Amino acid sequence: MGKTITEKILAAHCDQDVVPGAFINARVDVAMVNELSGIISVHEFQKMGATQLFDPKKVIMVPDHFTPAKDIRTANLVKEVKEFAQKYGAVWFEVGRAGIEHVVLLERGLVAPGDIVIGGDSHTCTYGGIGAFSTGAGSTDIAAIWALGEFWMRVPESIKLIYTGKRNPWVTAKDIILETIHRIGVDGAIYGALEYCGPVVEAMPMHERFTMANMAIEAGAKSGIVAPDETAWAWYAAKAGRDRAEELRAERHYLFSDPDAQYEKIVEIDVTSVEPQVAYPHLPENTRPISVAARENVKLDQVMIGYCTNGWIEDLRIAAAVLRGRQVHKDTRVLIVPGSEQVYHQALKEGLIEIFHEAGCIISPSSCGACIGGHLGVAASGERVLTTTNRNFRGRVGALDAEVFLAGPAIAAASAVLGRLASPEELDLVPEQVFAGVEG
Repeated sequence: MGKTITEKILAAHCDQDVVPGAFINARVDVAMVNELSGIISVHEFQKMGATQLFDPKKVIMVPDHFTPAKDIRTANLVKEVKEFAQKYGAVWFEVGRAGIEHVVLLERGLVAPGDIVIGGDSHTCTYGGIGAFSTGAGSTDIAAIWALGEFWMRVPESIKLIYTGKRNPWVTAKDIILETIHRIGVDGAIYGALEYCGPVVEAMPMHERFTMANMAIEAGAKSGIVAPDETAWAWYAAKAGRDRAEELRAERHYLFSDPDAQYEKIVEIDVTSVEPQVAYPHLPENTRPISVAARENVKLDQVMIGYCTNGWIEDLRIAAAVLRGRQVHKDTRVLIVPGSEQVYHQALKEGLIEIFHEAGCIISPSSCGACIGGHLGVAASGERVLTTTNRNFRGRVGALDAEVFLAGPAIAAASAVLGRLASPEELDLVPEQVFAGVEG
């Protein structure tokens, strides 16, 4: 019987045949934490009496949730994690030189196709976009990985998602993954390994694949993955070097699913009829087409563009194309949060930051602060927020009775101008104007 790409990656990292439901110890290529998950891992590592990291180069720490520190307590927390990294030689990314963890590791070439990445953050599944098996884990599990270099886990059942058809010119990967979650539900893939396939996915550039993988957890999945192709390997080579990419590609020749691989279920989605989507409170599955949402006159107090789901330079180019020469609504504040400092610098070079400033937006540091309701843009009681992030649970961006909506960058930017849920078409924009030059 054939194997899925997820099963092959896991088998290669535990040197045994694997079947869904089996328990394995898999070697880990990257163990990542932020400061919030990291502080607990630090304490657990110390409690177990460990004296060294299994491989300091594979332990990566990115402070990005409450940083820049919002108060003395979080400043001390970050300081303790940093001191641990310095003591044991872990990779530490200082504020101002990195950004949001899931963007930073990818743009620095620290995650390769076929890697196993375990992170102290639920959206660690993002790395599946480049063909890695990646998933979030508890902080105690992370501490054990630091000491042993292995992760104990149950092999997930694979779920195949096949995307066909021709997508509407306004439709992005964000709309496709929101539509997917709408169809299968936030509990539609509990502990499953989502495998994104089909001609629509194969045609996606890397930033869109990362968006798809990022939101696998919103369907309850353990992981999400796109089998690496020429696009993925070329992207990795540009980040990590051609020699490294060629070496790994030859070594990891198994990164595809066999034709006779077994899946828990197969879901086919024809994207031809899919419109840009807006997820309404308080679940990512609660979506409505923008043609419906735009008629409902949902006024917005805040719009958030960027973060780990849609904070790549391509996403900022889309938002800037909509905002160019326009002003955000007088009753709406707009936060622009580049996914990393590298993305910010590129946006600065291209004049995008100037467009955002002239439109009346505020540029925030690359931080998860507002997305988790921590700082740098927390929503007040009763406010309505539209964000390009991945999660709109009650209390996610701040007050429990705030209402959080999800959408892609074009919808978010148009809504910022009109102060309500809106389509770029209401600004007399056409897709060719907005998406021209997005890929650079």
